[in-house]
Amino acid sequence: MKEHTKLAHAGRHPSDHNGAVNVPVYRASTILFPTMEEFANRSDPSVKIRYALRGTPTSFALEEALTALEGGHNTVLAPSGLQAITMALMAFVKSGDHVLVTDSTYAPTRNFCNQVLANLGVETEYYDPLIGAGIKDLLRDNTTVVWTESPGSHTFEVQDIPAISKAAHEVGAVVMIDNTWSGGYYLKPLSLGADISVHAITKYVGGHSDLMMGAMICNEKTYDRLKTVAGLFGNFASPDDVTLALRGFRTIGVRLPRHFESAMTVAKWLQNRPEVTRVLHPALPDDPGHELWKRDFTGASGLFGFVINTEDRKKISAMMDGWKLYGMGSSWGGYESLLIPAWPADNRTVTDWQTDGQLLRIHVGLEDPEDLIADLEAGFDRLNAA
Repeated sequence: MKEHTKLAHAGRHPSDHNGAVNVPVYRASTILFPTMEEFANRSDPSVKIRYALRGTPTSFALEEALTALEGGHNTVLAPSGLQAITMALMAFVKSGDHVLVTDSTYAPTRNFCNQVLANLGVETEYYDPLIGAGIKDLLRDNTTVVWTESPGSHTFEVQDIPAISKAAHEVGAVVMIDNTWSGGYYLKPLSLGADISVHAITKYVGGHSDLMMGAMICNEKTYDRLKTVAGLFGNFASPDDVTLALRGFRTIGVRLPRHFESAMTVAKWLQNRPEVTRVLHPALPDDPGHELWKRDFTGASGLFGFVINTEDRKKISAMMDGWKLYGMGSSWGGYESLLIPAWPADNRTVTDWQTDGQLLRIHVGLEDPEDLIADLEAGFDRLNAA
């Protein structure tokens, strides 16, 4: 089945819901059983719906859809992207274990490792995101998880997932990837060797900046354990948010190419600005990660970075405080454009982030790129006049 057909049909079973095209919103807690025997056997694997915390037809539809999109075995949902990250890690570590995490990781992932896993007796070691097959030198007998993120948060390094996965599997480690940037549409990490693909569904799958959710798309060897541990933690995603995520899922195949095309237009324009010293976008031919991106990805999202030639707070504030179209706020992946300053050096421990100015992270939304460029041009005018 082709990609766009999957997006339109995966997880939909109208005949199970009186012909409704979309699965209804099952707002439920208690599930009733007609006989004592059925109630007593409710934990049998064949009983799919036994308590809403374990899932309903609403959540099953999104799980099935995400699984089909990434070619996984099954999916576990979570109430946020961060919860998906922490659940995936917790399912595969115990006291005395060693975990490898890319130095370019999302800052809350680092905080969880340093503040929670450390207190549980799990050692986290950070590694250069560009290490590739060289990660074999860091692997130990007690390494249970290798955490990747491609491209890296804020700095957009592309990781060699096949090489990392091959080395990690030789010591029995589980490879996880934060795949939020691609939306699961432009990268299929399970086919490259990763075991679990983690998303903030909040971002591109939701697509409208109106929900919080995470997902863990698993291969066959990891699903049962992750599903069991998530259940023990009472992990649950709201049926109303699941419904919004399903709506966003159906249109990701037309939204993401628009983000990609517009972001490339903006990125190329930025490359020609005298105030810009560097554009961090792996789809650009001169980006250091371009060859790996071209090998593993089929496209790019609307999120990238660029460096301007000043760190003067007054000048940057003059630029940032006058936007007409760009918003300043956390998150991304919605229809609207965002632009924020970033300080990646604050979240590095083994690799140096050295630059000749201020890094800005931009999310190019669904507006006309000509209007977004005009807003940027006005911002540069304010910066230069300050």
